[in-house]
Amino acid sequence: MTETSISPGQDEEAAIVAAQGAHTAGEGGALGKTGFAWAWFEWARNPYYILIIIYVFAPYFARDIIGADIMASGELEGMDPETARQVAGAKGQAVVASLSKWAGAIAALTAPFLGAAFDRGLRRKPLLILFLGVLSVLSFLLWWAVPGESGFSTGTIIAILIAAYVTYTFSEVTHNSMLPDAARPSALPAVSGFGLALGNAAATLLFVAIVFMFALPDMLNWPFAEPLFGIDTARYQHFRIAGPICAVWLAVMIVPFFLYAKDTGVKGTPFFPSVKEGAAGVVRTVRKAAEYREAFKFLIARTIYADGMFALLALAAVYVSLFLGWGIVELTVYAIWASIWAAIGGVAGGWFDSKLGPKNALLMELMAIVIILFFGLSVTRDSILFGLIENRDLWQAPVFSSLSDVTYLLNGALIGVFATANISSSRS
Repeated sequence: MTETSISPGQDEEAAIVAAQGAHTAGEGGALGKTGFAWAWFEWARNPYYILIIIYVFAPYFARDIIGADIMASGELEGMDPETARQVAGAKGQAVVASLSKWAGAIAALTAPFLGAAFDRGLRRKPLLILFLGVLSVLSFLLWWAVPGESGFSTGTIIAILIAAYVTYTFSEVTHNSMLPDAARPSALPAVSGFGLALGNAAATLLFVAIVFMFALPDMLNWPFAEPLFGIDTARYQHFRIAGPICAVWLAVMIVPFFLYAKDTGVKGTPFFPSVKEGAAGVVRTVRKAAEYREAFKFLIARTIYADGMFALLALAAVYVSLFLGWGIVELTVYAIWASIWAAIGGVAGGWFDSKLGPKNALLMELMAIVIILFFGLSVTRDSILFGLIENRDLWQAPVFSSLSDVTYLLNGALIGVFATANISSSRS
C-alpha cells in the first residue's frame, strides 16, 4: 500500500473513501486467527479495569486512603466510631465517583477526534502500543499509593487514575475501530462477546491468584503460612500489588494481539494531519447536526448511559465494602461470581444482538440494568428494598451469612450478565 495524504480542503466523504481505499472486509469467525486475536486483546487489557477500577484498588483507595485521611484529620471528631467510619467511607466513595466523572468527561470530549482520525486511514497498532505502554506504566505506579505520607499524595494518585482511565478509553476506541476487520459481519457480535468473556476470565484468574498468594495466608494461614514474595498485608501491599500485576500481565499478554490482529489503516498515513483533518470533520459534522439527527441522538445517549453504567460499576465494590462491610474474602468471591456471570453475559450479548437486533437488544439490556442497579442500592446491612424487608441471618457462616449478603450476590449475577451484554451490543 502507498502513503495516502489528504489535503485540508478535500471533501470529508471523499477523504474518508480515499484513506480507506485499500480496506477489505473481515472474514472468519470468533475462533479465526484475526477474530481470536481481537478478542485476546481483552484478555490482556481488561483485568486492569476489573481489578483496579472495580474490585481491588478503588475500594482500597476510598476506604484506606481517602477515608483514613478524613478520620485522621479530626474532621469527624465527636461522632461515634461506626458513624465516623461510614461518613469517611461515603466521602471516599464520593471522591471515586468524582474521579470517574471527570475522567469520563475528558474521554468523551476527546475520543471522537481519535475515531475520526481512524476514518482517514490512521493505523491503529502504533497508537495502541503507545496507549497500552502508558497504561502499563500508570498501573505499575499504583504500588506507591500508600496511606499517610510515605507514598504518593492523594492528588497524585487521583491524577494517575484519571490519566489511566482516559488512556484506557483511548485504547478501547482504537480497539473497537478494528472490530469490523476482525471477522465476517455476521460473526462480529460473537467476536465482541468472546472478547468480553476472555477479559472477565483473565481478571478472575488474577484476582484468585492475588487472594490465594497474598491475602488468605495472613488471614487464615492457608494455603501458605505467610504471603508469598514477602508481601506485607499490614502495609496494604495485597491491594497495592494489583497495579504491578496488571501492568506486567498487560505487557506480556498483549503480544499475540499485535502479531495476529488485522490493522487496515493505511501505512504511512501521517498522525498529526490525520488528527487535524479528523477534528475538522468532527466540527463540520457537529455544525450539520440536523442532517445526522439519528446518529447524534444515539451518540449522546450512548455517552450518557455508558458513562453512567461504568461509574456505577466502578462504585459497586466500594459500596459493598463500605455499606455491607465486605472484606477481601467477600470481594474475591463476589468478583469471581460476577465475572463468571459476566463471561456468560458476553456470549449472551451476541445472542441478543442476533435475535433482537442491536437496537432492541440495547434497550432491553439498559432497562434491565436500571432496574437491577436501583434494586442494588436498596440493599444495606439493615434492610432490603429501602427498609421494607429487614435483614436477618440465614445461617452460621464466616461470610455471606445474612439475607442482605445473599441478595446482593444474586443481584451481582444479574449485573454481570446485562452490563457485559450491553457493552457487547454497544460496539457490535
